[in-house]
Amino acid sequence: MSLIGDGLNKAVQKAFTRPAPKSAGAQMRYLVKQLGGTKAVAQMLRISQRTVERYVKNQIKKPRPDLAGRLDREVKARWQPQIRAKAKQKAASTGGIIIDTRARLGYTAPIGSTDQDRIRHLTIALPPVHAARLFNAQEARASDARLQEIAAEALKEAYFQDGGRRAGSLDEVRFTDIEHLEFDL
Repeated sequence: MSLIGDGLNKAVQKAFTRPAPKSAGAQMRYLVKQLGGTKAVAQMLRISQRTVERYVKNQIKKPRPDLAGRLDREVKARWQPQIRAKAKQKAASTGGIIIDTRARLGYTAPIGSTDQDRIRHLTIALPPVHAARLFNAQEARASDARLQEIAAEALKEAYFQDGGRRAGSLDEVRFTDIEHLEFDL
């Protein structure tokens, strides 16, 4: 996945009301139930169907690190879909989203003056319209570069232009070299 996409997923996962299954057997049983069979799970995780059956029966308890990561990611992607949808809807309609980032930010103004890019640490509450754009782009499987552009446009409006109260003539905001990125709903 991507840096911004993963950050959005982690923010939504904070809204879960119950913890996702932790053991490999419980995770496999959950995926088998969700996908309707061991064959579909095996194809998704790129392992044999027999291996899935062994995990389901708890004959294998400790997966390889790469499989453990894929398994955890797939379970969390499907866990509590209604809670996930409500959290996204709330952020997109009323709540907005908070972005905490340490990255290189700068802008270009039309007169030719530029603010030199520099590392900034920002914690900004983005309006619901930007949260909606980020979530919609993520659901449309936008690339990380596109998600980064949307985040840059949101930072332009919320930070540099302060919701339209200043710097109304900015052309472009550069949002690069992301060292830290975290979202909160």
